[in-house]
Amino acid sequence: MCWKCGAEQDFSHSVYRSSTCASCGADLHSCRGCAFYAPGSHFDCHETVDELVADKERANFCEHFKAGKNSKWSDGQNGAQDKNAAAVNALFGGANENPLQGKNAARDAFNSLFG
Repeated sequence: MCWKCGAEQDFSHSVYRSSTCASCGADLHSCRGCAFYAPGSHFDCHETVDELVADKERANFCEHFKAGKNSKWSDGQNGAQDKNAAAVNALFGGANENPLQGKNAARDAFNSLFG
């Protein structure tokens, strides 16, 4: 699938630096389209790379590139991130909630425990 629009791609042949998605024109040989793309990792890559690729959405010359399903359309890593974000929001309150809301309730709970 294309990392940008989700269109099915034929990866039976090599993905070249000049390969683009027929639907949206996105560069396919980019960090965002690579199986090793991992935001938060060193240089956002699971492979040991020596140089930072600044624009993760543009074609690059990375020798480690492997066409993958790391896109906003996949159920892989991004699905796990969504699940983790939901767990954090459940623990600390929703992302859109006022952080000061419930301040007194927390203080009251603390005082009831330690009086």
